[in-house]
Amino acid sequence: MSPQARRDQLIALGLAMVGERPLEQVSIDAIAEEAGVSRALLFHYFDSKQDFHVAIARAQAEAMLECTAPEESLGDPLRILTASMSAFVDFVTDNRSAYMALIRGAASADPAMREVFDHTRSVMAGRVLDHAPALEIEPTPVVEMTVHGWIAFVEQTTISWLTDPLITRDELLAVISSALPALASAVGAVLPTAP
Repeated sequence: MSPQARRDQLIALGLAMVGERPLEQVSIDAIAEEAGVSRALLFHYFDSKQDFHVAIARAQAEAMLECTAPEESLGDPLRILTASMSAFVDFVTDNRSAYMALIRGAASADPAMREVFDHTRSVMAGRVLDHAPALEIEPTPVVEMTVHGWIAFVEQTTISWLTDPLITRDELLAVISSALPALASAVGAVLPTAP
């Protein structure tokens, strides 16, 4: 097995374990045993247990970003947004434990874990801002700040829904998808000459 293939295998095993338990409970020993390698070999690929956890979080974030990539063929920006949000809700539902690890990484004292989270949010915000002109919204600094706030709203609302699903999945999608245009309109009404 090539070094990259082995590293990928170890990360994949970590992702599988995160599907069953919190990230902090994914041990080096359990991964080494599952992979049939020594503990020392795992440290050949990762500097520390934390470095391994960051690699798992990064792989999880990349998978989520790939799954939620905008479907440009849909044409209408609101349909693109709804399709991406649908994919997001499904991804988080299917990967709840791993996604929660990514969200918890936002509050982590580890700068590398925080960087994974910040990069993921930045890509998501960039996707929305790329489509703003088609919605006749100028991507000003205030709009950019609003989009980042909306992403936090989507994350928290989805997590709350998973914890206690008081509404249907379709109602959840309607709430999170309609919130962005509503926020953009509110920003435009309150700050019509925002720089």
